[in-house]
Amino acid sequence: MILTLALRTLARHRVRTLLAVAGVAVSAAMLLDMVMLSSGMRQSFRALLVEQGFQLRLAPRGTLPFDTEATMADASATVARLRARPEVERVSAVLGSQLHVARPGSAAGEGTVTAFAIGIDPRVQGDYELLDGRDADTAAARADAPVHVVFSDGLLAATGARLGDTVQVAVGHDPQLRAFAGQRRAIVSGRARFRFLAEGQRAAAIALPALQAMRGTDGHDRASVIMVRTRAGADVEALRQWVDRAVPQATAISTELAMRQVDERLSYFRQLAFILGSVSLVVGFLLVTTLVTVSVNERVGEIAVLRAIGVARRRVVWQILLESVAIMIAGAALGLLLGLVTARYLNGILADFPGLPAAIDFFLFQPRAAWTALGLLVAAGVLAGIYPSWRGASLPIARTLRQEAVG
Repeated sequence: MILTLALRTLARHRVRTLLAVAGVAVSAAMLLDMVMLSSGMRQSFRALLVEQGFQLRLAPRGTLPFDTEATMADASATVARLRARPEVERVSAVLGSQLHVARPGSAAGEGTVTAFAIGIDPRVQGDYELLDGRDADTAAARADAPVHVVFSDGLLAATGARLGDTVQVAVGHDPQLRAFAGQRRAIVSGRARFRFLAEGQRAAAIALPALQAMRGTDGHDRASVIMVRTRAGADVEALRQWVDRAVPQATAISTELAMRQVDERLSYFRQLAFILGSVSLVVGFLLVTTLVTVSVNERVGEIAVLRAIGVARRRVVWQILLESVAIMIAGAALGLLLGLVTARYLNGILADFPGLPAAIDFFLFQPRAAWTALGLLVAAGVLAGIYPSWRGASLPIARTLRQEAVG
């Protein structure tokens, strides 16, 4: 009965009610987007780190993986020591380098395309997903024999190469001599999606020994990062502390430590999301409070008549509160849909941020985020109805009826 009266009261002024619902929907959309922003990038980055199950990453002392061009020496010895640990299941050494790829039919140095290359062991790598063709070589072939490499879609498009083509690849370009330090024939054997690189970025994967040999003394037995997967139940933190002591040239970064560092770097986004989310919530609260207060002021005579014929004060309070909550719920339902659309659009814009992995989402939808936004809006609806319901329930009956009759 009370709910029916509340809905009929709102329907009496359809245009005003619809405008209020639309205003709440905009506030709800912004609130949902801010809740998604505050946790979306963090959760997608964590999912990216744990996708292949590597819990520990070794980078040159004082740096983050691929944060600089620094490398670690004696990589094979470090890998051997890690594999000897009983709690270690898999170790993957990776060397990063700039690669110059000659377009098919041209010589190195003429019409070359620059790309980012990683030297890997494809049996244990976790940097890319092979989409087509065959994987890179597991070891370096003879220096005079072509090596199999894997290209990203961006590099295939830039070079015009196709699977099966033979291309000339090189590293270590000297601008003064206009020559490359190391050159090699390569067969484009596969197409892959590189997990940690931006969409469309030019990238290639090649056998680690081959890339080390091409870099010469600068790449001899070196690695940019060493990734470690532990066995189930292993103490990752204890292993990280052991690495810090046993491998002084490296900084061991666990997934949890990496997430703490990410949290520090993303604090700006969280603060921005909190401020904008709070503003949107306050705007929705004030909008509904104003609308319901105006509605109560317009029908003080009607409320006084209800009180005079014996309608309990609490029924008046409940009816006005339900009006406020109904506006909030209707606006929230519409706002959640609007928020998902705007989040997808904004995520597409922010995804073009330079150097950002394609797998990272700024706005990641989670049911918990939607329920949080809905719960905050319903609570705001209840609070928004407190003042107008108090005003309606506390009207002096006799004086109000007399004023309405004189008016």
